[in-house]
Amino acid sequence: MTNSTLRTSTALMALALATCLASPAWAAAPETPAAEAVEGEGLNEIIVTAQKRETNLQQTPISISVLGSQDLANRNVQSLLDLRDGAIPSLKVAPFFSRGSALIMNIRGVGVQGDSNQPARDQGVGVYVDGVYLGRAQGLGSALYDVERIEVLKGPQGTLFGRNTEGGAVSIVTRKPSGEFKLRALAGISNFGGYRGEMHLDLPETANLSFKLDAVFSVRGGTTDNPLAGAEDFNEFDRRGLAAQLVWAPIDGFSASYGFDISYDATTPLFAQAVSGGSLARAPITPLQPTRARTTATGAPQQLSVGKTHGHRLTLDYQATPELLFRSINAYRKLSQSQFDNGSALSSALTTPAAAASANGFNGVGFARYSLANFEQDQVSAELQAIGDFERVKFVAGALYYREQVEDNARAFNTVVIANAAGTAVNVLSLDPLAQRIDRAARATSESVGLFGQATWTPPVAGDIFKLTVGARWSRDKKTGELFTVNGALPVVDGVSAIRPLNASWSRVDPLVNLAADLTDDMHFYAKWSTGYKSGGANSRSLRFAAFNPESVSVFEIGAKTEFWNNRVRLNLAAYTGSYKDIQLDFFATFSQVINGVLVNNLRTTSETVNAPGNGRVRGLELDFSVAPVSGLTLSASYAYADVRIPATVNPFPQANGTLVTVAVPIYTTYTPEHAASGSIDYVWKGDGFNLGAHLSANWDSGFFANATDPGFNAATGQVTIAQPKGDKPFIVNSRLSIADVEMGRSGAKLTFGLWARNLLNQENAYYRSFSPTSGGTGIFNEPRTFGMDVQVKF
Repeated sequence: MTNSTLRTSTALMALALATCLASPAWAAAPETPAAEAVEGEGLNEIIVTAQKRETNLQQTPISISVLGSQDLANRNVQSLLDLRDGAIPSLKVAPFFSRGSALIMNIRGVGVQGDSNQPARDQGVGVYVDGVYLGRAQGLGSALYDVERIEVLKGPQGTLFGRNTEGGAVSIVTRKPSGEFKLRALAGISNFGGYRGEMHLDLPETANLSFKLDAVFSVRGGTTDNPLAGAEDFNEFDRRGLAAQLVWAPIDGFSASYGFDISYDATTPLFAQAVSGGSLARAPITPLQPTRARTTATGAPQQLSVGKTHGHRLTLDYQATPELLFRSINAYRKLSQSQFDNGSALSSALTTPAAAASANGFNGVGFARYSLANFEQDQVSAELQAIGDFERVKFVAGALYYREQVEDNARAFNTVVIANAAGTAVNVLSLDPLAQRIDRAARATSESVGLFGQATWTPPVAGDIFKLTVGARWSRDKKTGELFTVNGALPVVDGVSAIRPLNASWSRVDPLVNLAADLTDDMHFYAKWSTGYKSGGANSRSLRFAAFNPESVSVFEIGAKTEFWNNRVRLNLAAYTGSYKDIQLDFFATFSQVINGVLVNNLRTTSETVNAPGNGRVRGLELDFSVAPVSGLTLSASYAYADVRIPATVNPFPQANGTLVTVAVPIYTTYTPEHAASGSIDYVWKGDGFNLGAHLSANWDSGFFANATDPGFNAATGQVTIAQPKGDKPFIVNSRLSIADVEMGRSGAKLTFGLWARNLLNQENAYYRSFSPTSGGTGIFNEPRTFGMDVQVKF
């Protein structure tokens, strides 16, 4: 079936579905989602669960940004990866290098400064779905189900959320079963051969049981064509998912909620382009491509990387008294992820100038390094909570247990060779990828326990305007495992061949103190001190698998949450400063040499992780502003300034001549723009039996570093000789136009038709840039303009 036929068929199916569902036989009460408050003359109230209970965003004394279901629809957000354009300025989401199969997530510049996609390493921003922690970077790009809101909690959340939330937490809250019959179905098409569908079904409560089913799929072809016949294009995806929730409430005050989800996420990497040259000669068949490529210069093997996840969740709520709730959240999840990454295929067809000028020239030079990895993880978690709500004291106390088992392996090999001395033809090697040598393999088991408590006291002074919150969490982490393969054999260190074990544990206490003042119903101020940390671990790309220690942050923050003009204007401010200690940094070895005039590369990436000495620093400012000047119109703007300083650190690898240099090298904060801003205009016009909606948003940042160290450094003088390049400054505009809630006769069904665009202006920027003195510069560009239409029916 061709793309055009598929698009036409999808559109016809959507219209047929809408017609069928509009018939009186399907009649039901119209839906009013809990997360979407009925529009009034001012700004809507936003409810969050950042403190383990439902509270008003404006009365919650921490810095939080929220994207509701309509915000996500307006921006056509189908997975967390779609937040990379900067809709929340303090949150940076990016693929790991060119791979959308694993995500880097930083908040306020804290989270990831190295490679966290390994069995014994963690991220510093925790991601939760309905209270369940997702332990791996892999799988985070999967399709989102029926999301009610995404809460981004900024700053360390070590007291209530625990380990790996030093930068903050991303809490995804899905819609729960309503106990009423409701149905929403959506079908859509887009450019690059894209098509998608969703179905969300709520069944009426029966025998105290409420059931909800969500099914989603989203498919799109590549944005960069791969000329090799039979190979996948670059930047494709095929996402599918199914989720079910069952709530049983047999008596007042008790409920049991069971959730199951399963997903399939197949992707190909973005194309990492050679944008500038270095000292080595480049084959003519792989020319530089300094601007975003629509087609690669020559083809290379590429297949889909496939991630599969499934999980079970059981949440028990027991309201023992009107003031005391007991909650239990128990979960099991399993993940598998394959990696087939040839994203940097054409950046390495290089040889020395002398070899290029010889009779043999480029003949036989290999390139198109295929990076393969298989990743397996399963996790169990159990959390008990006691939530109290008394007249002057509110508290949360509990305990957590988490255990995961992870294993991965990796191999890398060239898939293409230059076929002549001039470098104008290539041969694609006939290789079985899975038959190639395994370059590294490791396994690890992580176990974590925690006890926490946090209480808020309202003293009987000054009209009850003050609230004092104190809390602490004790955590203990243990990691065991082994690095059992290096370069196809047992690791060899100091002449000894043996499995390299890991057996390390750490414990710590993370406190919190927060003093808030509710001066009026619309003016709230707070001052907070809190800490958080990222667990220690070991680097499976190393030769030793030696343990490194946790890193931590300690932050003092002041903030104001205010509303004016009868809730038409909302202005929230936060400023923070603090220390950033024992930062986990990666240093990479380059095992390249020239043999008989030809450059020979060891394709295995080798790195060591060290904790930076001394104290780093974090400080910044955040602003969120919204105004509803007239009925139906909302204007919003957000800004974030982040200044993160990391101490200079000694590179543990010797220089090419074997000399160990003890001069500390400067370190850059990665994936952290110093300045970031976003703004949006939303307008809804209420007609007779329908609504017209318009959304326009723009996101900008000042660019960020993708690598922590400079490619050129003179150890004798301590001077930088070649500086690390910074990514471009993006300006991304997204838009949506809709005719919504069109009443379809007496059935109660409502139809919505929408047109959307991401990167409406087709702005081009290399958000990732790196440079090597020998091979030159590499850039990974943002996606080109994507656009489409969708139709939804609900009742």
